Amino acid sequence: MLQSSWAVISLGGSVIVPDTIDTEFLKAFAALIRAHLAAGMRFIIIAGGGSTARNYQNAARELGETFPDDLDWLGIHATRLNGHLLRSVFRAEAHPKLIADPSLPIPDAKIIISAGWKPGASTDHVAVQLAKNAGAKKLINLSNIEYVYSADPHTDPTAQKIERATWAEFIALLPDHWDPGLHAPFDPVAARDAAALGMEVAVIKGGYSTEIDNYLRNKAFVGTLIA
Repeated sequence: MLQSSWAVISLGGSVIVPDTIDTEFLKAFAALIRAHLAAGMRFIIIAGGGSTARNYQNAARELGETFPDDLDWLGIHATRLNGHLLRSVFRAEAHPKLIADPSLPIPDAKIIISAGWKPGASTDHVAVQLAKNAGAKKLINLSNIEYVYSADPHTDPTAQKIERATWAEFIALLPDHWDPGLHAPFDPVAARDAAALGMEVAVIKGGYSTEIDNYLRNKAFVGTLIA
C-alpha cells in the first residue's frame, strides 16, 4: 500500500458537464491541481457521468424496457468519456491510461485518472476503493451543492445545511441502496465502506476553487465534513 501524499477527488459529472462542458471550471481546476503538484502532492481523480449519463439513461427508458445493467453501462461509458477529457487536460502529468479496475495496484504517477468500473459500482465506490488502495484517509467529493442538507432544499423549506456530520448521521440521510442515476450527495454503499475505513470526506461545491484549496491546506472551508 502506498503511503501517501495522495489526495483523492471524486469529481461529479454535474461539475464537469452541468449542461455543456464547463471549460472555465476545468481550466481553474487544472491550475489548482498543478499548484498542489508543485508542493509535492499527488492526485487520484475519479470522473462522474453527470448530465451526459442521465441523458442517455433517460433516452433508453423512453425507447423501451430497460435493465439495470444497461443503464449502468450507459453511465459508465459517460464517466469514461469525461475521464478521458480529464486525462487529456493533464496529459503531461497523468498516468497514460484510465484506471478501470480500482482493485488493482495504484500506478506510480503524479495524477491517476479513473472513472466508472462495472455495473453496481458507482464512481463514489471507485473513489473509496482507490483511496483505500493508496492508503489515503481523505477524500474530496466535488458536486453541484454547497453543503449536504438534512433534506432536499429544493422541495423542503425546512431543510438545514450540515457543516459537519458523523458517518452515522450522514448515512441516515441516504437511501438504503444505490441505483443508476441516483441523486444523492454520496453513494450509500460507498458511504458505509468509507465509514468502515475511518475515512474523512469533504463535500465541496465544484466551482469553489478557494474552498478546495483551503481543504487541501488543512484550513477551514465552506462545505460539509463527514468523519
